[in-house]
Amino acid sequence: MTTMSTHCQNLAHPALPTVALAAVLVLGILLSYLPQHAKIIRHRTSEGLSPWWVLLGGLSSTAAIGNILTLPASRADISCCQEVSGGACAAALLGIVQIGCQWSCFMFIVVLFLIFFPSGSSNADYSSSTASLTSSPSPNRRDAVIVGSATLIALLAVGITSVALVAMWPHHTQGWANILGSVAGLLSTIQYLPQIWYTYHLGDVKSLSVVTMLIQVPGSFLFAFSLWQRVGAEGWSTWVVYIISGVLQGVLLGMAVSYYLVNRRSGAKTVSDEDSIRDVDDVDGTAGGAEHDERSALLGNGRGSRNGRPITGTQKSTASQRQLDMLYAATPPENDSD
Repeated sequence: MTTMSTHCQNLAHPALPTVALAAVLVLGILLSYLPQHAKIIRHRTSEGLSPWWVLLGGLSSTAAIGNILTLPASRADISCCQEVSGGACAAALLGIVQIGCQWSCFMFIVVLFLIFFPSGSSNADYSSSTASLTSSPSPNRRDAVIVGSATLIALLAVGITSVALVAMWPHHTQGWANILGSVAGLLSTIQYLPQIWYTYHLGDVKSLSVVTMLIQVPGSFLFAFSLWQRVGAEGWSTWVVYIISGVLQGVLLGMAVSYYLVNRRSGAKTVSDEDSIRDVDDVDGTAGGAEHDERSALLGNGRGSRNGRPITGTQKSTASQRQLDMLYAATPPENDSD
């Protein structure tokens, strides 16, 4: 019995807890990215997303998908699909599906970032619609060009190199996979640093989805644990990426929650101040009405309205003067007051 057959025989009877955890993670990855996608599409702007976070995330996810596809253990799992049943094959490929799903979802963020790259007008509209107390730096179209071109070049470079190694030098794929995993881990470490600084500079999350981070922070550690069960310590370059991402994303989530609470308190204080001003205006209006009660009675309703519509200050002054002129005109000269 060959080593490959032994490997496939082990995959033919997958452990139910491991398969269930992997399936839940795939579903969790999809659900975690949906709020981020929806928020960008709903507001029609990617304001608040650091261009360097988007670029580094795209490069990191590209290196991660290249790592898992060229890893000898993953290619062995794919080869076993010819020997095991369909259900066992699907269970064996769940690890690849997880990273492939994560790569697809983040690539969609890159596409949305480019499509809804903020302009000056959209920046102002979004800031007013969200009642943000801060404004982001002026968007630079050059950043969008850099993000799009660099991501495309990375996809082509990783794809062509990986295919060439698998086809002609399969014995070197473990080293190439380790390189890609190391690059993915390094980029993942750097990825959240620009976004953390960018969010700190803005003092607001804007287009960054807090719901996505709430799901992804614990999901990153579960993801790493699931991959560790599949590739073991030898495949550390695959799962260590997600431990680093989980830690840094947790820092960003803490900042986002603190800014949300601060903005909420500021919004409540603003509403309270507006109510206080309105109360003062109401008191002043009552006092003004009492002071001119006798004159207002001459206008017919005393409520400062005409035909159910409010009377402006100019209309009130004109009407009052006209009524006073009529009153004094009707007063006999000998009884006229000073």
